[in-house]
Amino acid sequence: MLIPSATARALLIATLVTITIATAHAADPKQLLEHGDFEAVDAQGNATGWGLAPGITVTSDPLNHFLRFQAAGPAKAVTLYRQVPLSGAKAIAVTCRVRYAGVERGAEGWHDARIIMNFKNDKNDNVGGDPSHPFFTGTSDAWQPVKVVCAVPASATSLAIMPGMWQAKAGTLDIDDLSVTAIDPASLPKKDDAPTASVVIDAGRAHPKMLKTDGPRLIDSDGKDVWLQGVNVPSLEWSDGGESLLQSIVVAIDDWKANIIRLPVSGERWAKGEPYRALVDQCVLAASSRGAYLLLDLHGYRAPSDADIAFWVSAAARYKDQPGVIYGLLNEPFGTSWEIWKNGGEITDKKSDAPGNDQQTVSHTSPGLQKVADAVRGTGAHNVMVIGGLDWAYDLSGVIAGSAIEDHGGNGIIYDSHVYYWKSGWQHSFLDIAAKYPVILGEVGCDIKNLSFIPPERFENPYTWAPDMLACIQKNHVHWTGWSFHPGASPAMLQDMKTYAPTPYWGSFAKAALLGAHFESTKLR
Repeated sequence: MLIPSATARALLIATLVTITIATAHAADPKQLLEHGDFEAVDAQGNATGWGLAPGITVTSDPLNHFLRFQAAGPAKAVTLYRQVPLSGAKAIAVTCRVRYAGVERGAEGWHDARIIMNFKNDKNDNVGGDPSHPFFTGTSDAWQPVKVVCAVPASATSLAIMPGMWQAKAGTLDIDDLSVTAIDPASLPKKDDAPTASVVIDAGRAHPKMLKTDGPRLIDSDGKDVWLQGVNVPSLEWSDGGESLLQSIVVAIDDWKANIIRLPVSGERWAKGEPYRALVDQCVLAASSRGAYLLLDLHGYRAPSDADIAFWVSAAARYKDQPGVIYGLLNEPFGTSWEIWKNGGEITDKKSDAPGNDQQTVSHTSPGLQKVADAVRGTGAHNVMVIGGLDWAYDLSGVIAGSAIEDHGGNGIIYDSHVYYWKSGWQHSFLDIAAKYPVILGEVGCDIKNLSFIPPERFENPYTWAPDMLACIQKNHVHWTGWSFHPGASPAMLQDMKTYAPTPYWGSFAKAALLGAHFESTKLR
């Protein structure tokens, strides 16, 4: 990540507490960084090869030394600078262990504990294609492993590593066993969405302001009304590395003028560890640094589980109070009562491994969405939450019939309805609710071909449905994210991810709306 603006760079340089140390070539030809375990300490308490600065100490547990960074308060960064020769490496893995406590974010989205890394050429200029920059807020329970893998740009000769507290309000960051290793490029994930020089992740623009609800209004921290209009950028729900994620986010915001990206993610993939989470971090930064919001959608179904609560305890703490992040608690609930939807209970399904035998069932207990919301708030996160109704997140009628989720201490709830061309009853299912609460159509779209499970009589020509749907959205000021900004996830808004040409039956209408076109219709479904 580069510092977001010339002004921010000047402020940072004026307050930066840093030491620059040149790194000799490591003896191990694959290991590019020496003394990353911080075990060699001189009589003055300095870690060999690193040096120290105010706010940084070599600290020890029994038989182990590590670096500790102590926040110096807003507008002050406490960091070290280490430049590592790459020795012709074509790909690298950066690993370490981190432990952090009480880290509070400062004035900007990047004012936290993080490890910034920039590729440099032989003139010491940044060349782009940087590894993702792990960042941390809140408190970890123990040491956490971090691993980032990345291809090395052809012109890069060294990697600048800058761990530290980047103008965080408070907290400590411990780092140990820092390693930079040359790896085989063939070992990189085939669809790794690591940044390239052509994809500028941090655009350096002002980050969006924190949102909160006010009755049916959605307002920012200045009290100004906000209307969220954007797209879904899928693939992280089915892929560890995603498919053109960062490029798609940039195109959606810069070219299509979306001000929100809905990013479906997998709880199981998130639980695998840091590389997946770091890619989500990049998506957050790509959107936030362009002034847009990112709706983190846990792309699960039916009813929440204990594993979903575990995901949100982790993810909510990671993005706690980051203004550009909105929490989508569960993609599409369905097949339960409103009581179970809210408060949880036993759910019974037919066993999938017993076809034709209706008597064999399996039961499990869902905690309900109220407990998921409470778990989010238990992390201290105030971020607005998005919660879908029943009938695959289409029906919100129960929300105004006594089943609304209670927000204990946060900035409010947006209710989520998924509206496709075969759905009817718009007024009852989401418009009535929009008169009392903010409503987002988290998934909305139409296709030129009918899906096999939709009765033929429910199919409607997209050239009539799309403009009527967009007219309804505009007339009622409903928030929306079109499905989907991917040619392989129907209904597709894109013909391909090279030209990003819109599909004529849906993408062209949605793009026109995002660019400011006005649609008129009084026809509801």
